Amino acid sequence: MSFIRKYSNPLIVFFSLLLYFYFAYFLERTEFSKLLFLWFSLFVLAYFLWKKNTDNFKLLVGAAILFRLVFLFATPNLSQDFYRFIWDGRMLFEGFNPYLSLPESFIEQLKNPVNQSVDLYNGMGKMNGSHYTNYPPINQFCFFIAALFSNNSILGSVIVMRIIILLADIGIIYFGKKLLENLNLSVHNIFLYALNPFIIIEMTGNLHFESVMLFFLLWSLYKLHQEKWIWAAILLACSVSVKLIPLLFLPLFYQLFIKSEPSFFKGLKKLISFYVIVFSTILLLFLPFYSSELIANYTNSVGLWFRNFEFNASFYYIAREIGYLFRGYNEIAIIGKITPVLTIFYLAGITFFRKNKSIKELITAMLFGLSFYYFTTTTMHPWYIATILILSVFTKYRFPLVWSIVIILSYQAYANTPWKENLWFVGIEYVFVYGFLIWELFIKKPTQKSEWEKLL
Repeated sequence: MSFIRKYSNPLIVFFSLLLYFYFAYFLERTEFSKLLFLWFSLFVLAYFLWKKNTDNFKLLVGAAILFRLVFLFATPNLSQDFYRFIWDGRMLFEGFNPYLSLPESFIEQLKNPVNQSVDLYNGMGKMNGSHYTNYPPINQFCFFIAALFSNNSILGSVIVMRIIILLADIGIIYFGKKLLENLNLSVHNIFLYALNPFIIIEMTGNLHFESVMLFFLLWSLYKLHQEKWIWAAILLACSVSVKLIPLLFLPLFYQLFIKSEPSFFKGLKKLISFYVIVFSTILLLFLPFYSSELIANYTNSVGLWFRNFEFNASFYYIAREIGYLFRGYNEIAIIGKITPVLTIFYLAGITFFRKNKSIKELITAMLFGLSFYYFTTTTMHPWYIATILILSVFTKYRFPLVWSIVIILSYQAYANTPWKENLWFVGIEYVFVYGFLIWELFIKKPTQKSEWEKLL
């Protein structure tokens, strides 16, 4: 026992490295039972490493980086989106505008606009290849960097993109620590993100660029806390230019600007200036890609997520079943238009009727606003959770952490050929998520006014 206590950290790190290595180089996503074993084992090891080293910041940073480096030479095995990333980057490298063409069109015409065209198209799949790209300009720039350094090798491009994501996660640790210190919160909280196996596997392993988006978002919040709101606006625009999701947060800044000034009109002027800088920066970043077709192609591609796609949804699946019951067919075209409207109303409610005058309160509002959107969306891919997970680090709420553990149940769909969801697994996932959320809101501190009551 004394040996285990003395060498517990090296043992935890060693076994974690072994499991990550097997996950990266030997696991197929159709092997659901192995996937579950590796996933939950890694979470157990991460918990003990996190719990045992509350005062050893350097050790945990080193472990977080080391675990990510295991994936450096691995081809992503849980997602095929990276093939489209490489395609877009090489299109840019060859002088094409990636927003104006479909991979499918080139393949059908037997044209090869980029190196390894056929391999990339087969890898991304027909569904991805038949739609216009919806990745914003800074994301496209990351893809271009991969093409710049590795235009002839898919694995080489993967390595370059993986390094970008790894650097973004290091930036998240840096600015997350500084923001936690400034908010008088435990810096140890940042490892709920940095050591989280879900983050390591989905971001570094599967090459999802939420890490880059969150790097700019945290940097923006840090600058906002320093009252450097011009820089905050520019950085927020950069975050939106990686992934569009931070656009949902824009209404929530209302009170932070209005209530911080002695005069309503002075606060309003600053808020409007903030919004102008955000949107101007986004437009400037899109400007190199501008054409008459860009807006139509881009909005159509984004709209498809609401009108056509469904995966791992929550309340949407209930609404869908009601639609089947009364109309006899899938009402996604109608429901997909209603759920964003509900999110807008909810965001408006917490913008004007919830106290959001401090950065802490703002982040909590962001957490619940985005969670509401995720609870009602038609498509809930696992990597989306990264945003609410990092936001929860700066709050007292941990339901996103629980979600990051049970989200693996959604991958049961890929154990079938062709893939097909088992709604029992989806149901179990959301029982855990909603159960823990209800406990945090209503049961954990019943003598205090719950956050739910504040939000309503």
